[in-house]
Amino acid sequence: MKWKSDGSGARLSTFSIVARDPGNGDLGIAVASKFLAVGAVVPWAEAEVGAMAVQAHPDLTYGPRGLEMMREGLSAEAALQRLVAADPNRAIRQVGAVDATGRATAHTGESCISWAGHLTGEGFTCQGNLLTGAETPRVMAQTFESTQGDLSSRLVAALLAGDRAGGDQRGRQGAALFVVRKNGGYGGTTDVLVDLRVDDAPDPCAELQRLHGLHQFYFGSSPEAEKLKIEGDLVRELQAILVRAGYYDGEITGELDPETKSALERLVGTENFEERVDFDRLTMDPPALRFIRDKFGAGDA
Repeated sequence: MKWKSDGSGARLSTFSIVARDPGNGDLGIAVASKFLAVGAVVPWAEAEVGAMAVQAHPDLTYGPRGLEMMREGLSAEAALQRLVAADPNRAIRQVGAVDATGRATAHTGESCISWAGHLTGEGFTCQGNLLTGAETPRVMAQTFESTQGDLSSRLVAALLAGDRAGGDQRGRQGAALFVVRKNGGYGGTTDVLVDLRVDDAPDPCAELQRLHGLHQFYFGSSPEAEKLKIEGDLVRELQAILVRAGYYDGEITGELDPETKSALERLVGTENFEERVDFDRLTMDPPALRFIRDKFGAGDA
């Protein structure tokens, strides 16, 4: 890992991590700050192009201009060098960037408020200013490298670890997570895989972790081997649940007839489990079934 620390005049005092998943190419940013709606300012990313965190006293054109340069073929480092070289106020900027191949780079201007600095590693960069000390990005980097799971989970873990290691000198207010993947969003019609923001909360990193857990629950998917076939005894149980929930008033037959299927579709739509129940393949993910059992009661009527 490469380390740089700079010392003391900026505004958006923030710590963040920008990273790429080498397995699937996901790109993302997690950020926290004592700043209202920090997620509306700092994170910028485009699937299969790059990701950036623009902070300190930010020039928000860095995000779209940097992504445009990377889209045209420049590395993250080359794009950031161009942005910084053309900026007369580079001394108060802080930026972290990762491109689509995982090359990571960062800039911490010499006039960013102390403590300020960044730490780059293989496929990621951690940076912050007006922090309690160097421990924040160091712990973030260590946590990111040691955490298993998808990119969003690793980013959230790193951000929470950095917060608990000190974080922003001024306290806490906002946090955000932004991850992109080509056609990875809801229904495959958008590249935004995860977009979660905590705009104002007493413990925003913990709240972001809670929201991320809900996102994984509603929009995740179980491995194929774990998916449950909607047939036989499971249909019988679901019919009983649908009766209790008020969606179905037919007989408990164990047959997925049109009336049962329609009732189940209404329940799934109400509980937002469209990503967990596949009506074409007639499968259900175990977490969805557990939730339905807990809410409406398990077993036959």
